[in-house]
Amino acid sequence: MKKITTLSAAIMLSATCAFAQSEAPSTSQTTPAVNTQHNPAAPVAGKNSFTEDQAKSRIEGAGYSDVTGLKLDDQGVWRANAKKDGADAKVSLDFQGNVTLAK
Repeated sequence: MKKITTLSAAIMLSATCAFAQSEAPSTSQTTPAVNTQHNPAAPVAGKNSFTEDQAKSRIEGAGYSDVTGLKLDDQGVWRANAKKDGADAKVSLDFQGNVTLAK
């Protein structure tokens, strides 16, 4: 009888542990790594993980051409000169991916 009780306890304990391990951690989908909507406070200072090539591509993807003088400033914002619709513009790209006219 003692062996059956010990065996039953071991099975119940292992089932409980297996259940606890199968639960997935909760993650929030409200703060994406790259913002998909324009942030009106952009450009936002912060650690920027875009490479120079990625920053240039992202700016071009926003409709700008002839991107030159691309530099990462001390606030983590990429800044460049570019053209849009034939007009010269100063643009910025923040860590969230917001492309804006530089202020």
